[in-house]
Amino acid sequence: MQRFEITYRLFAGSDDDALEFANAIALENTVEIPRDVVPKGYIEDVVLGRVQKIEPETVQTWQATIGYHIDAAGEELPQLLNVIFGNASILKGVKVIKMSFNDDVRSLFPGARFGSEGVRNLTGKSSGGFICPVIKPQGSSIEELAELCYQTALAGADIVKEDHGLSNQTNAPFKERVPKCAEAVAKANAIRKANGDDSQAIYLPNIGGHGDQVEELAFFAKAHGATGLLLIPGLFGFDAMQRLARNENFGLPIMAHPSFTGPYVLSENTGYSHGCFFGDLMRLSGADISVFPNYGGRFGFSKNECMEIVDACNTDTGIGNKILPSPGGGMSLERLPEMHDTYGDDCVYLVGGSLLRFRDKINVAIEQMRTALA
Repeated sequence: MQRFEITYRLFAGSDDDALEFANAIALENTVEIPRDVVPKGYIEDVVLGRVQKIEPETVQTWQATIGYHIDAAGEELPQLLNVIFGNASILKGVKVIKMSFNDDVRSLFPGARFGSEGVRNLTGKSSGGFICPVIKPQGSSIEELAELCYQTALAGADIVKEDHGLSNQTNAPFKERVPKCAEAVAKANAIRKANGDDSQAIYLPNIGGHGDQVEELAFFAKAHGATGLLLIPGLFGFDAMQRLARNENFGLPIMAHPSFTGPYVLSENTGYSHGCFFGDLMRLSGADISVFPNYGGRFGFSKNECMEIVDACNTDTGIGNKILPSPGGGMSLERLPEMHDTYGDDCVYLVGGSLLRFRDKINVAIEQMRTALA
């Protein structure tokens, strides 16, 4: 009986303590009753989580792999996540560090609709890293934001992404902002095409509004010219993202923003490893592009943690299509050559606030990005 497997880092005092802890997690994440009252037969043999392997890692940590049957997870992502790290996430000293999914999970959750190759096809960018200016700041007028979209797209941006702080504020409401910005990008694309440029910019507005409006606003954006979407799964939910990704009628790429997700990864002994969260989980939830803070920026991720994310986005063993990592967070044009040496071509390079220093010569900044990433 094949099970999908989740590997946890456990903090314990001895081999016996670690084994006891692992068995407690297997119980907690599935049946959540005392072990001695677990019914014999189907519930004990199938539904109950099973410790598959446990081995010491350091003097105070162990790696424990627990197998779960798809019957415990059902067919919905929220319950799958509940089995992976539901009640166990409330326990001290346990961190998810690896997800190994079987065909049962893969058949129910196909992952990203487009992934790395699909986004490259949509933009027509045959090679090189993706240039992604961030449209900001909040408080700007719709006209100012649309002009910024136009200028960056015209200069050769591949992905024109709204800042995650542009939500539904009264100065630039979502339903008024998106048509104007989409029109601006489309106008720039038409000029690029007339000038012989085979590539096109895609426009990703940020979903604003209430949780029950995600699908409505996503379809509104599509109907009014958006060619992708930015979504914050930490606020709106991972299931909201994967349901959009699987919706045949929507059919646009999705970029996942990391806002509100720091506590999932920042603790040494709780939460998820960086690769597991920003790579494996984002792929499982249908993101085509996963944004994360770059090393050397203002958020403190290390280079090793960032490369762990990249590896999880690109591994053949992950769910569905490989997806694009997207480092950002206070990045400057001066750092782009170094970043390209680190991340390579299959990466979306975010540059936001530093672009605004160029003011009416922002096209010069985009051209510099193209040169750095060539």
